[in-house]
Amino acid sequence: MKKTLKTYWIMAALSAGWVALAEVNVGEAAPDFTATDINGKTHRLSDYRGKIVVLEAYNLDCPFCANHYKTGSMQALQEAVTSKGGVWLVVNSTHKGNPSYRSPEAARKEFTANGMKATAWLDDHDGKVGKLYGMKTTPHMFVIDSSGKVVYTGAIDDRPTASGDPRTAKNYVKLAVEALLAGRPVPVPNTKPYGCSVKYAE
Repeated sequence: MKKTLKTYWIMAALSAGWVALAEVNVGEAAPDFTATDINGKTHRLSDYRGKIVVLEAYNLDCPFCANHYKTGSMQALQEAVTSKGGVWLVVNSTHKGNPSYRSPEAARKEFTANGMKATAWLDDHDGKVGKLYGMKTTPHMFVIDSSGKVVYTGAIDDRPTASGDPRTAKNYVKLAVEALLAGRPVPVPNTKPYGCSVKYAE
């Protein structure tokens, strides 16, 4: 009965034009995926086993996301993670029919212009990675430990605003990564994400 009811709601959501998203829970194995970046390189999450991985739902046209880049806060955090051997994957799930969609060429220019320090920008215009992880907003953050388990999901910090300096906030991603590197439990494993909705195709 429960399975039938769940199927009904999924079908109802699809018929109403809603986007059905999966749900990723802290403590569970991170769903594996294969995706292509803006340079044509293929990335498999399983290839990064043994490393800390951060996933960032991204759309620079979102003022919340843009503020983190305008201030240099996001780039600094990306560099802090990658310089310690971690992997940072920017996930842009904006569909091709949306004005915020970036072609690979435009994305490469945006990556360079903003001095991004991420490992790669994944072109997820079909929404497969975003929906697999239940990415709801930009930014929506996920931290995966070296064993492949999700240890943090949610907001990037405790400052849900599109202005000011994000570096004055409590950054949950930074805290999670620092805890993993020190061999400590992640202090805040789950929060509610904030920002603009991810622009999936209906």
